[in-house]
Amino acid sequence: MEPVEVEFLAEKELVSILPNFRMERIYLISGDVGPLQPSIPIDVPLWLAVHLKERQKCRLQPPAWMQVDELERLKRTETEAETFQPPPSPFYREITQALLNCAAEDVPDADAIQALVQDIWDLRAAKLRRSVAMMVRQQATSAVLNNMTLMEINSCRPFLKEALDQLHTLRAQFQKLASERGMD
Repeated sequence: MEPVEVEFLAEKELVSILPNFRMERIYLISGDVGPLQPSIPIDVPLWLAVHLKERQKCRLQPPAWMQVDELERLKRTETEAETFQPPPSPFYREITQALLNCAAEDVPDADAIQALVQDIWDLRAAKLRRSVAMMVRQQATSAVLNNMTLMEINSCRPFLKEALDQLHTLRAQFQKLASERGMD
């Protein structure tokens, strides 16, 4: 799965908006949205929220987890724990990027939030690298990926696949060599 495909999946996540116009119910394949009424919060798919914001038809309301205090708590928890902690959202990084790219003015402390989300991403990436290194040292052939997001799994897939393929090749060569020496 390509990063663009993960971003596409993230666009189906619901976010809250404050429309500045009136509109009847919209019938979408993924479900109905609306009716939209001025200044009445409503949850809509991320793609629709971005579309309406780009046309200046709404203000975005950041998700509850997208606050400096909450992200600092998540960062602290991720730092202290050896295993991956549940992310604030399965698409926390993609949602943050989408909201900050089109509506940074609607997100209080947008710069701090962007930095904290990047810090959490970096902590989780470092944890993933340590886990893969330990897996290779232990010559494991499988891994459990609890509490990881699709984008995190997607980012390590090429490296992990290559590492496991190399381990398999080395094991096969070692076993072949050992069996040949045993026959002599």
